[in-house]
Amino acid sequence: MIVRAAPAHVTRGKTAANRLRRIDVFTARYDPWLLRRSDGPWADAWVVDLGYGETPATTLEAAARLRRLNPDLRFLGVEIDRARVLAAQPWSDARTAFRHGGFALPLEVVDGRRETVRLIRAMNVLRQYDEAEVAGAHRTLVDQVPPGGLVIEGTSDPTGRLWTANVLRRPDGDAAAPLADHAAPFAEALVFGTNWADGFDPARFNAVLPKNWIHRVVPGEPAHAFASSWASAWRDALAGGRAFGPRWLFRAAADGLRARGFDVDVRRVWLDRGILIWRLA
Repeated sequence: MIVRAAPAHVTRGKTAANRLRRIDVFTARYDPWLLRRSDGPWADAWVVDLGYGETPATTLEAAARLRRLNPDLRFLGVEIDRARVLAAQPWSDARTAFRHGGFALPLEVVDGRRETVRLIRAMNVLRQYDEAEVAGAHRTLVDQVPPGGLVIEGTSDPTGRLWTANVLRRPDGDAAAPLADHAAPFAEALVFGTNWADGFDPARFNAVLPKNWIHRVVPGEPAHAFASSWASAWRDALAGGRAFGPRWLFRAAADGLRARGFDVDVRRVWLDRGILIWRLA
């Protein structure tokens, strides 16, 4: 069976300034080499902010932050709402563009060569679709980056203090080869982010899971096993060190998750920033 993305439709577009700041920080640290590359298909490759919303704030903010790694990065904001695209045009420049489009990105042919994309970010977009449409959308997006390219797709709360994201990577090999009919071959990680501002409990992430995970926190599913194990590890951390504060507890619970057999990254460079990375098989 071939899975295809559903046609894109206009979403609420309520993303506010700084809502995706923590995702920008994560992106910069997760694969800085990808953002710096300029060889082969990476020369002039876009970073795409798909579904940026009523204003281009998230695209412009990501550009400012990620250009600290590579001043020459090119950013493309893509929206299915033509009025939003028109409204964003005053912010266009030689390295920043806004175009009308959906999951099939509006890439152009320049000097006989089709534009390329190194990274696609689609936050708070697929959450507004049916679960059955997600695998096809993932496949469509991943198919538009070269081997090694990334797609970051997920959900945040309105403030951006709590967020989750799928990290999908295009497999190595022939860039023209068809991808598998489901998401598993290119799902690299599921990432959880918090700043502990309103307290913390792992169960709070259940409300902001990506669409392909949010209905899967039921017995027998990997999402349920992970959530249950994290809750257990969190209770153990609280019992042993409630007085040490949220960062210590977050690290201790991550260690507990790893001890329970989950491939989570327990390096402090992530955990001390409130980021838990679950690497998927």
